[in-house]
Amino acid sequence: MSTRILGIDVGSFQICAVIAQHDENGIRVIGIGTEKTQGIKKGVITNIELASKSIKNALQEAQRVAGTQYEKVIVSLSGAYTKSVDSSGVVNVPNHEIGIREIERAMQMADHTANIPSEYEKLHVLPYNFKVDGQEHIEDPIGMNGTRLEVQTHIVTVQKSALSNLRKAISSAGIQIDNIVLSGYASAIATLTEDEKELGVVLIDMGGATCNMVIHSGNSIRYNEFLGVGSANITNDLSMALHTPLPKAEEIKINYGALINKSVDLIELPILGDESKTHEVSLDIISNVIYARAEETLMILAKILEDSGYKDLIGAGVVITGGMTKLEGLRDLASAIFDKMPVRIAKPKETEGLYEILREPANSCAIGLCMYGAGEFTSYEIDSEKRMRYHGEIISKPKNSFNKIFEEENVKEDINLRNKTFNPFEDEGVEIIGNEQKDLEQRVVKNELANIADISKQDKQPNIFTKFWQRLTQLF
Repeated sequence: MSTRILGIDVGSFQICAVIAQHDENGIRVIGIGTEKTQGIKKGVITNIELASKSIKNALQEAQRVAGTQYEKVIVSLSGAYTKSVDSSGVVNVPNHEIGIREIERAMQMADHTANIPSEYEKLHVLPYNFKVDGQEHIEDPIGMNGTRLEVQTHIVTVQKSALSNLRKAISSAGIQIDNIVLSGYASAIATLTEDEKELGVVLIDMGGATCNMVIHSGNSIRYNEFLGVGSANITNDLSMALHTPLPKAEEIKINYGALINKSVDLIELPILGDESKTHEVSLDIISNVIYARAEETLMILAKILEDSGYKDLIGAGVVITGGMTKLEGLRDLASAIFDKMPVRIAKPKETEGLYEILREPANSCAIGLCMYGAGEFTSYEIDSEKRMRYHGEIISKPKNSFNKIFEEENVKEDINLRNKTFNPFEDEGVEIIGNEQKDLEQRVVKNELANIADISKQDKQPNIFTKFWQRLTQLF
């Protein structure tokens, strides 16, 4: 059985919608659509109507490419809205064998005891360490014997108002959400290797207007942070420094985006405010402007890592993804700023389908959302819908809106049939009177009661003509 998953990366610079088909062979991307973002600034929704329009346009493009509908929807949430806390929970194991039920109880206990501000709600409850009878560093306690299970969790919380605004924007685009995922978490799913997770790694998704950082160590995310700076800031810097319009500054960034360029070649640029006139600018000056902003951004991110208290857990270094990684020389600059730590520029993991488009670092989050929908999350978690998730779980196939409407109409039809007296001969103009009518009514009522008793056991109800034939045959 296959499921079609829609991943929507709600970025501040671009909305990216990806449709992937998931079956026993993995996931295969069958559609992708992008749209310039409106109504969202630095990860925060500022206009629900414009944001919804951007989301809808990206979805329609993805559907045109895929040529099919989706069945499950996973949406990203910017780290701008979030705060994180750690919490632990302890439970007894009465039957001395740890199963999914015991793990869920422990995680629910950690969830219950977490100190969460009233204006926030939980987005992810992610366990990063288990203890069984005091024994630490248990990777996976499932099936182990013990009398006491303890779990330590990293809980990502989000502002209630921000979450409500995101749901409204998505709903206004005609989309029903199945899960909301922290954007940095989704990017980590799409880019990090198992070895990097085990050794401890920093993932930084450097996008158009924001940078999202997560620290992954062992089984789960241990830390997440947000910086409201991205490649759009470079465009603004170029526009001001070179005194040229923003569209031209963006074009310069794309065409000449290098951190080090000693060329003295000159290019002509229109003058801001009077585009009929031009002036010449050296490529060396352009590189200096780009370098200054990139250096400042990376230095702030390095300070965030230093202040997090988790730097000692980082054994695999820094992984950078996102659209800003297109800047030539970014990797070398990052390595110098992050105290000579190993730095890797990451593309999404290889996936079947639209290969060339998928391998763009800017699409890491969207691909990660589809992978999350396919079950590639941490070993255990309580998700945005307060459901316990774990590897190997059986997820029922979501019903699309057509099936839901069809089933509701069948239920209404059954109720209407049962509320009226049934005369199998009324279409033939035959009237039944006296004892025959009474006897017929008793038999019909008896049969209807039997049908009502069985309705909850039946997956599919016969249509009205089948019911008529069945009831007609019972009379003779």
